[in-house]
Amino acid sequence: SQAKTIQDLKGATFAFGSVSSTSGHLMPRYFLLQNGIDPEKDFAKVAFSGAHDVTAKWVEAGKVDGGALNESIYQRLVEEKKLDESKVRVIWTTPEYYDYNWTVRGDLDPALVARIRAAFLALDPANPEHRAILDLQRTKRFIPTAPESYRSIEEAARSAGLIKD
Repeated sequence: SQAKTIQDLKGATFAFGSVSSTSGHLMPRYFLLQNGIDPEKDFAKVAFSGAHDVTAKWVEAGKVDGGALNESIYQRLVEEKKLDESKVRVIWTTPEYYDYNWTVRGDLDPALVARIRAAFLALDPANPEHRAILDLQRTKRFIPTAPESYRSIEEAARSAGLIKD
């Protein structure tokens, strides 16, 4: 694709990852709509690859003109030389939003919940043992969150018709 901006993708073929993926479908769709692009109306064809890495490979192979995938997956594919950067390029990145989270049962002892939370928040990338854990999660650190942090995802799910009142 010769696209340089998301607006340039109008009329092109486009792939999302799994239909149930927050970062491979729901939030990219939401932000495309926020930027005046309705995938079903503005793309020549919309496909679902089923996985972030497959979306990247579809773009690389020319099966689709553009696609949405999680940035950390893209970076990993590039780092591992599993994606040819001469055949793909990032033309847009969504605004930040809360995505993955660690959740515990609501009936756990509050003192245990506090200790679990403190353990995650104390992970330090400068410590090699901690770095190993963080690397497994493809993150540099964990941050505190709360249900209200996911309002944009809820709004996106409502606008996509996935949540109905």
